[in-house]
Amino acid sequence: MRDRNFSLANLDWVLIGIYFLLVIFGWINIYAAVYNSDHSSILDMSQRYGKQLLWIVASFVIILLIMLVDPKFFNQFSFLIYGFHILTLIAVLLFGNEVAGSKSWFEFGSMKIQPAEFVKYSTSIALAHFLSTTNQLTLKKLLWSGVIIFTPALLIVLQNDTGSALVYVSFIFVLYRKGLPGGVFVLGFSFIIIAILALIFSEIQQQLIIIGVAAIILSVAMFFLKRNLRNILKLVAILAVFSASLFSVGVAFNKLQPHQQIRIKVLLGLEDDPYGAGYNVHQSKIAIGSGQFSGKGFLKGTQTKFDFVPEQSTDFIFCTVGEEWGFIGAGGVIILFVILLVRIVYIAERQRSEFSKLYGYGVASILFFHFTINIGMVLGLLPTIGIPLPFFSYGGSSLWAFTILLFIFIRQDADRLSLL
Repeated sequence: MRDRNFSLANLDWVLIGIYFLLVIFGWINIYAAVYNSDHSSILDMSQRYGKQLLWIVASFVIILLIMLVDPKFFNQFSFLIYGFHILTLIAVLLFGNEVAGSKSWFEFGSMKIQPAEFVKYSTSIALAHFLSTTNQLTLKKLLWSGVIIFTPALLIVLQNDTGSALVYVSFIFVLYRKGLPGGVFVLGFSFIIIAILALIFSEIQQQLIIIGVAAIILSVAMFFLKRNLRNILKLVAILAVFSASLFSVGVAFNKLQPHQQIRIKVLLGLEDDPYGAGYNVHQSKIAIGSGQFSGKGFLKGTQTKFDFVPEQSTDFIFCTVGEEWGFIGAGGVIILFVILLVRIVYIAERQRSEFSKLYGYGVASILFFHFTINIGMVLGLLPTIGIPLPFFSYGGSSLWAFTILLFIFIRQDADRLSLL
C-alpha cells in the first residue's frame, strides 16, 4: 500500500536526473554502435537500439510500480525476495540456455532474461536487513553475512559467469560501514600485491622474495619488537601466510581457463597478443584515443562504424563514447557516475533507518564496482571480465536490475522521516 505521507517533492531529483541522463545518453551510443543505414529508424525492433528503447520504456513502468509500493515491504520481505532469486539461479542452471559459454539465460521467444543481474539487488536487500538487526558485527554475524553474499556468487560461478560473481566482493564496503576493521582492506590490498608478484616472477624468484621478506621480518623482530614468544609467533604466522599465498596464487592461476590466463598475462605485460586475447582491449584503446579531445562526431566513428571492437554496444560501449564524443564526452560520463556515487553515499548517511542506510551502501558498492571495472577494462587497466556499464550498456536484464536497485533506494529515501 502506498504511504500517505509520500510526495513527489520528497524524491531525490538529482539522482533521478542523473539516471535519465545516463540511460538516454547510453541509448544514443547504442544507436551509434550498431547503426545501419538500412535500419535507421529508432523504432526498428529488429535492431538493438529499438529493443533498448522498448526496455527503457518498460523500466519507467518498473519505476512507477516501485513508487507505489510501501517502502517497508522491501525490509519486511527481504529474505523472501532473496530466496526467490536464489531459486531462479538454481533454475537457470537446470533449465536455462547457454549463451557465449555461460548457462545464465532464460529464453522466452526472442526475449532473454539473465537472473544473475536481479540477484544483486535482492542480495543487497537481504544483507541490509540482516545487518540492521544487530548493533555489532560479531564473528557469527560476519560468517552469516558471508553466506548471504557468497551463496549467489557460487551459483553464478557454476553458470560459468565469473565476471558477474566477482561483483559480490563489493559488499565488503557494506560490511566496513557496519564495523568491519579497516585491516581487512590492508590484507586484501596485500593479497593483490602478492598475486601480482606470484604471476610476474618465476618459482626461484619467488623463493628469493620469501627469503627477503624473512630477512625484513627478522630485522623488525630484532630492532623494533620485544623478543617474546607471542611476537615471534605473530611474525612466523605472517611469513607462513605470505609464503602460502605466493604459491597458492600460481596453483589457482593454472586452474583458470586458457583464455582467462592469457587475458591476465596480457594485462600484466607478460604477453603481447593484440590479435588474440588482447584484441578487444587493443581496438578499444585505438577507438578511444582516436576521439582525441572533442571526438569525431555522432555516427562518424570509424572504429565503431566498421565493427572493429566486439561487444561494442554492451561491455565496450564506453569506446563509442570516447571515439565519437572524445575526452569531453568520456569525461562527462565519468563525472556523472562519480556524482551519482557520491550522492548515493550522502543520501545513505542521512537515513534514519539502519536498513535504508546499509542498503544505500549496497547500491553504491555494486554501481562502483561495475563502473570501475567496466571503464578499467575498456582502457586496458583491468582484466576483461565482461560486466556491463550501469544504465548505459545494451541489455534489458541489466537495465531493469540496475533500475530496481537504484529506485528502491530512492523510494526508501523519500520516506526516510517515517522509517525507523
